[in-house]
Amino acid sequence: MTRDVYEYAIIRVIPRVERGEQINAGVLLYCQPRAYLCARVELDAARLRALDPDADVGCVEQALGAYERACGEEPGPLAREPLGGRFRWLTAPRSTIVQTGPVHAGLTGDPEAELDRLFGKLVRL
Repeated sequence: MTRDVYEYAIIRVIPRVERGEQINAGVLLYCQPRAYLCARVELDAARLRALDPDADVGCVEQALGAYERACGEEPGPLAREPLGGRFRWLTAPRSTIVQTGPVHAGLTGDPEAELDRLFGKLVRL
């Protein structure tokens, strides 16, 4: 089986930046040789409220959903960008409540299975 290089970043929620506490809420994975870009997100609302009782869960879920939409074929600001450009834009540093961590790399023969594995290991409790 051919193994290709992929890159991924954890999508995290940092409800109060000054405190530095964060929740892993998703994974963004890009595999250029396989023309694969996908984000999977899942917010643990109870954990978010534990860190910030005043957090707007609906707004955070909407911001997380933007990562999934940006990877798909829906019309939008990134729809005309190549997948690599989308990945770079999505992983660019931000100082918002929802942001990505550093980009990491690996090898995989199945990007979708790798996304499932990373999501289970890094996001789900």
